[in-house]
Amino acid sequence: MNRIKKLLTVFRCFSLAFALTPAFTGATDQPPAQQAAAATQSAEELQQLVAPIALYPDALVAQILAATTYPTEVVEADRWMQEHPNLKGEDLGKEVDKQPWDPSVKALTQFPSVLANLDENLSWTSSLGDAYVNQLDDVMQAVQVLRKRADDAGNLKNNDQMRVETQGQSIVIEPVDPEVVYVPVYDPWLVYGAPVAIWPGWYPYPGLYIAGPGVSFGFGFGIGFYGGFGWGWHHWGFDWGHRAVVFNHTAYISHSTTIANRNSYHGHTAFGGRGSAAAPHAQFNGHPGAFSGFGHGGVARGYSFRGQSSFGRGFSAGGGFHGGGGFHGGGGGQR
Repeated sequence: MNRIKKLLTVFRCFSLAFALTPAFTGATDQPPAQQAAAATQSAEELQQLVAPIALYPDALVAQILAATTYPTEVVEADRWMQEHPNLKGEDLGKEVDKQPWDPSVKALTQFPSVLANLDENLSWTSSLGDAYVNQLDDVMQAVQVLRKRADDAGNLKNNDQMRVETQGQSIVIEPVDPEVVYVPVYDPWLVYGAPVAIWPGWYPYPGLYIAGPGVSFGFGFGIGFYGGFGWGWHHWGFDWGHRAVVFNHTAYISHSTTIANRNSYHGHTAFGGRGSAAAPHAQFNGHPGAFSGFGHGGVARGYSFRGQSSFGRGFSAGGGFHGGGGFHGGGGGQR
């Protein structure tokens, strides 16, 4: 069984690598500036992309945005987690620390259901990573717009799990207990008042989705075990004023060669490696985005092996959905 899983993982990563070739993605001979302009997403499209995570605590949103620039590592990490179900707490942290993944991907192993959701919705994940690298200010603005909409709809309030504060023009979300993080459970297309158009092909992952316009919570994720690792929870956050994801008290820079920075072009970069410190974002020659050929829920979904991994972990449904508005404890979650 483990051999089969490994073969499937290799096949999936190979498929993603194949998708990066110009012939597959439909890259053209257009000047880079024209390609970049054509790939820019509107405010509404970006709100679609961030809707599933906009109400998560700030540090978790930061980890997710950074990790989406490493989609193949997300796949590898989720499969690795499935192969090591008995590792918990500090033992899990020690083994994760040995892996070659980006710190953001390692950080998401603290939240297995969140990591699994990124794997299951891989085309959404890669599109979010593309938007984060190439439209960072717009992505962060989209998060704030949706938080304001959720607030206006009565679905963003202080509760026993989260603290919600307005700092300047930004809404900040943090866990009440710094050692226990609750991931809100909600329908990302209904929780913001006026419905948000569903991102095509988006898959509602068990334990992170609940039908209806309200918000609920599952079990808390204890993150104290990971405090001694350089990629743990307390190393992440946002500088909303400067529109920056923060890692270790400085602006996070992705060195992914999977997602292209369309703001400059420095030739073709091999798939799967890391960029250098001197070149913060690896570039593809005239390619408007490493996964743009996947479209909205396109080819990548064909390699998600959904039936195999999506329901195998299980989840607990506690108090369920509480309609009307505001956060309510006890919803479906996963740990």
